[in-house]
Amino acid sequence: MNLVNSTSMMDAISRRVSKSKLGKLVKGYQQLKEASFISSHFGTYLTPQLACDHELRKAVFQIRHNVYCEELKFEPVAPDGLEIDEFDHYSRHCLIRHINSNELAGTVRTVRPLQSHEQLPIEKYCLSSITRHDLNPQNFDRADVCEISRLAVPAQFRRRQMDRFAGAATGVINHQAYSETEMRCFPFIAIGLYFAAAATALESNIAHAYVMMEPRLARSMSFVGIKFEQIGPVVDYHGKRAPYYINKELLTRGMRPGFASMLNVIRKNIREQLPATERFYNDEMLRFTNDTVMANRTRIS
Repeated sequence: MNLVNSTSMMDAISRRVSKSKLGKLVKGYQQLKEASFISSHFGTYLTPQLACDHELRKAVFQIRHNVYCEELKFEPVAPDGLEIDEFDHYSRHCLIRHINSNELAGTVRTVRPLQSHEQLPIEKYCLSSITRHDLNPQNFDRADVCEISRLAVPAQFRRRQMDRFAGAATGVINHQAYSETEMRCFPFIAIGLYFAAAATALESNIAHAYVMMEPRLARSMSFVGIKFEQIGPVVDYHGKRAPYYINKELLTRGMRPGFASMLNVIRKNIREQLPATERFYNDEMLRFTNDTVMANRTRIS
């Protein structure tokens, strides 16, 4: 090889290395920019809130009643307009508040059994649908499992016509109606709710989380890099749903940087709320749910 060819080759290699470094710098800058945009966009318009008192818990059950009983017809209409069940007294309820209007834009709960007799909803109603026996929640200590359920977004926060397709009330992203850019912005409420639920689990060191959801919702979550693991077939449970499993590694392993930043913001916010509510939350939740259930039974009888 002559000197000219050797020099040309070295120049080409140098250019490639420079382009590679430049590409990494550009990609890194884009990821930082995306992370800043997503987390700041969420924080500008929306904020997570724990339902830490009677009025907020009542608001949770009202939102659920509007969505699950009146809109979706999944549950019977209750005389007092509250959708509440046996799992609520050992659940932590999260809300997303719309900052500009101060209205509540959605709710979700994390069911966390602590006593041996307490079950997850998936254990009571859909245990036979779990075919991954190694991930059966009954394999693990009660303190190490939770279930994310009852995600509900009020109709007024789904105003656009394209948001009115089937499944929108429970967080499904209509990916056919949105561009890739819009996809980063649209699901802030639903994603924020899942992140708030995840934050309560992470802050409590819960190792295993479960959810019964539509496969298309699982696919929607994959757009932000969250890979739920399907652990059984689709069954008929409030529509076509399948059991899914997730843990900390699955949650964070493939998450896009922008949404990882958003999760960190929400987790910090939830962490700051926990000390003030942890002392009385469980006793208050048990008293409120028991009183409400007894009142409903009295009205019905």
